[in-house]
Amino acid sequence: MVGAKPLKKHVRRRVTALLTGLGVLAALTSCSAEVQRGFLPGERDTTDNTPLITDLWVNSWIAAVIIGIITWGLMIWVIVAYRRRKNTVGFPVQMSYNLPLEVFYLSVPLMIVGVLFIFTDREQRAIDTRDPNPDVIIDVRGKQWSWDFGYVKEDVHEDPGVQAHLNGEFGTPDRLPTLYLPVGRTVELQLNSRDVQHSFWVVQFMQKRDMYPGENQYHRFINLTPTRLGEFTGKCAELCGEYHSEMLFRVRVVTQQEYDSHIAELRARGNTGILGDEYDRNPARPALEEAQQRTEP
Repeated sequence: MVGAKPLKKHVRRRVTALLTGLGVLAALTSCSAEVQRGFLPGERDTTDNTPLITDLWVNSWIAAVIIGIITWGLMIWVIVAYRRRKNTVGFPVQMSYNLPLEVFYLSVPLMIVGVLFIFTDREQRAIDTRDPNPDVIIDVRGKQWSWDFGYVKEDVHEDPGVQAHLNGEFGTPDRLPTLYLPVGRTVELQLNSRDVQHSFWVVQFMQKRDMYPGENQYHRFINLTPTRLGEFTGKCAELCGEYHSEMLFRVRVVTQQEYDSHIAELRARGNTGILGDEYDRNPARPALEEAQQRTEP
């Protein structure tokens, strides 16, 4: 016969484990808060897209916390209300199934996922809607392990990007490739890769997108309007080789006058034209084209 004392000890053990887990989660959250703005993903005034991303993030967390509190409350209530009583023998009443309860268990998660999908799809469509005539078009080329930036409408380019270091140290800012954007102007970033898969990520803009070699840049683009002056951090967010961690760049959001002055400076230095496909390095492309030709009728 099983006594009440061991069972109470077992319940205490479960409650202790639950509280410990919550404590660890709180500690991890507080550590990340030193880097981020609390539970927020970042500042919401860097581009016209960051408010949409921030609101989706915050509202998703609020919904998750509410659902979590309800779920944890029900779990604790069941543990306490249906615990084994003193001097109880045998097994509790067994139920083979409960159709209304099972339908409820199935429908609620589907509703939750459906609501999250609807709001996510709405914000993503708003962010990814392409501007038919952006003020600025940037040709962005990722490469092992740096970046090339070209200003399409102005027909000039930044100096070809080079690695800041080759020893694993954080790149010095004065040697990093720098992209200039005018504040308050619509910008289209056309993304492509010169060699392997990369991912373009400006941390404070809260947007990143993968870049694939040989893919038409019109299939990979980011539309945004910078709304705050300043210097921002960019990096590759896709493991792309030995010096992936050094594939860094800067974004400077400046006034229209400063932007025009920088374009004029690039033109005066002879940086005319766009560094296009002729600088790509893709050893697999000839073999791929040959294979396609053999399979064509």
